[in-house]
Amino acid sequence: MELKLIKLPIIHDQRGNLTFIESGTHIPFQIKRIYYLYDVPGGAERAGHAHKRLQQLMIAISGSFDVHLDDGTEKKVFHLNRSYHGLFIPPMHWRIINNFSSGAVCLVLADQYYDESDYIRDYKDFLEACGHKKST
Repeated sequence: MELKLIKLPIIHDQRGNLTFIESGTHIPFQIKRIYYLYDVPGGAERAGHAHKRLQQLMIAISGSFDVHLDDGTEKKVFHLNRSYHGLFIPPMHWRIINNFSSGAVCLVLADQYYDESDYIRDYKDFLEACGHKKST
């Protein structure tokens, strides 16, 4: 599956809106892990890695932030600022998250439990895993 922005359902109500996410319906995987980033200091960056197998859906539950994605060939930037938009990130995408607004909360739904061996934490190793020749 390709990298894409997914519009999630909204139930409008005068008392407040509700958005829900169902595994296999709105996202192409079963959720095994949920985590969130919050209280990120101004100017800080998060992520700076890629995953070999992990699929994720990233949502700006509150506030906004930028997600920089790189598949080893093409680079894209997504500005997330709507709680009903989720960014689907397939495996093998280098990611950097920055430009957090005050009070931003980044919710991430993942299809795998935490596994340190799934991470690629060096950008040169990531490019090599994508098929680029290692520079000397």
